[in-house]
Amino acid sequence: MKRALLLIDLQNDFCPGGALAVHDGDATIAVANRLAAAFSQRGDAVIASQDWHPANHGSFALVAGQPPHTFGELNGLPQVWWPDHCIQHSHGAQFHSQLDTSVIDAVFYKGQDATVDSYSAFFDNGHQRKTELDDWLKNRGITALTILGLATDYCVKFSVLDALALGYQVEVVRAGCRGVNLNAEDSDHALAEMAAAGAVIN
Repeated sequence: MKRALLLIDLQNDFCPGGALAVHDGDATIAVANRLAAAFSQRGDAVIASQDWHPANHGSFALVAGQPPHTFGELNGLPQVWWPDHCIQHSHGAQFHSQLDTSVIDAVFYKGQDATVDSYSAFFDNGHQRKTELDDWLKNRGITALTILGLATDYCVKFSVLDALALGYQVEVVRAGCRGVNLNAEDSDHALAEMAAAGAVIN
């Protein structure tokens, strides 16, 4: 069984000081670096996703004319209105400076379509378009994933659920995840949902 490490959105805007900062988000970086080094030394793949929005993305509160962190609908799908974040080529969209990117074998961009949000590293939220991630993994015979990153209750959760639906075995590294937690219990509920779908939470 070939396994890869998938790092979800370890970007400046999701860390303290960023536009959509996750509390303690930068605590994930040391965990990511330790695991990435171990995977790389074994010859296992290390890959990462990167939120990569155009400046006019429809999920942005300013674009929608709605207060940040409130709820609405974007093209028929439930939507949280987010602060502008991870705009293509911006500092906020870059990987955290302490992340060791030298061992990352491939990066997969998501959220490039302004008309739909894309939490998962595999699909947009409407499951209309896939990223290149699934094909990349299948072409290399990778059937198991170890996943960590930001944020537990959004991009990690949806990436894990899609990976399971696509047939991958999935391990989630709890210590390497932090959540947005619009409600205090959101991350706990997300971990429970991932476990119920078949993920191993470590």
